[in-house]
Amino acid sequence: MKVISNVEIEGMEKIKSGKVREMFSNNNEILIVTTDRISAFDYILPSLIPLKGIILNQISIFWFNMLEDIIDNHLIETDINKFPKYLKKHRDSLKGRSVIVKRAKIFPIECVVRGYITGSGWEDYKKTGMIGDLKLPPNLQLCDKLPEPIFTPTTKEISGHDVSITINKAKKIFGAKVVDYLKEKSLQLYKKAADYALKKGIIIADTKFEFGLVGNKTILVDEVLTPDSSRFWPLDEYAPGKSQKSFDKQFVRDYLLSTDWDRNSEPPELPEDVIEKTTQRYINAYEVLTGKKFEWK
Repeated sequence: MKVISNVEIEGMEKIKSGKVREMFSNNNEILIVTTDRISAFDYILPSLIPLKGIILNQISIFWFNMLEDIIDNHLIETDINKFPKYLKKHRDSLKGRSVIVKRAKIFPIECVVRGYITGSGWEDYKKTGMIGDLKLPPNLQLCDKLPEPIFTPTTKEISGHDVSITINKAKKIFGAKVVDYLKEKSLQLYKKAADYALKKGIIIADTKFEFGLVGNKTILVDEVLTPDSSRFWPLDEYAPGKSQKSFDKQFVRDYLLSTDWDRNSEPPELPEDVIEKTTQRYINAYEVLTGKKFEWK
C-alpha cells in the first residue's frame, strides 16, 4: 500500500509544509495535500500511517459540506478529475487526499470547543477549578460532560505547542467583535456536529476550528472535525471518571507514553501493530460518521 510522506510538484511553489499538510500556490488558490504523516507531542513521528491522509481529507470534506449552512468554507474543488490538467501526472499522489481551496488570511487563533473535560482542560481544572477565565462546576470527574460546551481559544504558533489564552486576552489581541463572532460560530459548528455524531454512536469530546478572511468575509478553513483535530469516543463504552477509548490519535499518544521516550528527543518508530490499529481507528471513524464503507484502490 502506497504511503505519502512528502509531496513535491514541479512548477508549483510549496508555500507551507505543516505537520501533516503540504500547501502549494495554485494561482490565486491553494492546493492542499494531506500526507500520511502523524504528529504527537509536537513531533512529527518517523512512522507513516497508511491511508491516513485520504481518510482525514474525506472526513473534512464530509463535515465542510454538512456545516456550510452555518458558515461558508474554503473548498473550491474536491474532485481530482476536475483539477487543472497540469496536475494529471501527479494523480497517484493527489487522489483522495487533496483539495483546491480559497486563499484566505488566517486568524492566528485556534478556536477550541470542549463539550467534555479532558486533556489540558482537565489539568487546568484540577489546579484552579477553571479553564482559562471560565469557572466550572465543582467536583467534576475526568471526562465528565460539561453543562454546556465552552470556547477555550489558544494562540496559533508557527512551531511548538499552541498556548491557551483567556477569552478576555483573546479579545485584547484580536478585538472583541472578532472573538465574539468566532466563538459564536465555533459553538454552533460544534453543537451541530456533536448532535449528529451522537446519533451515530460517537461522542465528540472536543475539537478545534480555524477561520480566515477572504476579502471581508470570514470562512471556515483548514481541517474540520477529524481524528487529528478532535477527540472521538465510542458512546457505548463511555464512562466518566477514567480515560476513554477513542477513534482518534490518542491511541498513538498512549502508546508513546508507555515507552521510555522522554518527549524531548527524536520520537521512536511505531510498531507495525500500532500502525495497523491506528489506520483501522481512522477507517472506523470515517465509516461510522459518514455511514459509508471506506474502500480505496
